[in-house]
Amino acid sequence: MTSTDSADIGNTGDLADPGSGDTEGTKGIRVTSTRLRVLVGASGWLALAATAVPGPSPLRWIPVLLFVLFGPGCAALYPQPGGLASGARLEAVALAAPISLSLGVLAATSLFLVEGFSMIAFLVSLAAFTTVTAALPGLPLPAARRGAVEPARRRSSGGSGT
Repeated sequence: MTSTDSADIGNTGDLADPGSGDTEGTKGIRVTSTRLRVLVGASGWLALAATAVPGPSPLRWIPVLLFVLFGPGCAALYPQPGGLASGARLEAVALAAPISLSLGVLAATSLFLVEGFSMIAFLVSLAAFTTVTAALPGLPLPAARRGAVEPARRRSSGGSGT
């Protein structure tokens, strides 16, 4: 094993063109769309595992709250093929929480109708939905279809004043 082989360990499947917009640099860690999908897909199961923490600890309710607020919406919106333009990113962030809460209401209502509601059943159903949805392409966003063009810059008219 050479030094270049050891440098590539853990990076298989994550190689992307740096200029393609598919990666984000965060303190040396490359976050690709595949890693984002895995993180979003695992977030529900991590929230479910956090319910095992005893007592009303912030280590118990913060992961559950964050997952219920953002997990299913991020799974439905973010895995966009080719990444998102800046306008589409803003649209996805703005829609993640309402979509997550809507899916949470649908899951809770369904569980109440079959008389099977419990916190564990609620989190398992949302976590399963999030895991499956994270593996699929994201929902089409209107700004992404329009190309999310930035506002056009005004050109100076050369001092004509009209």
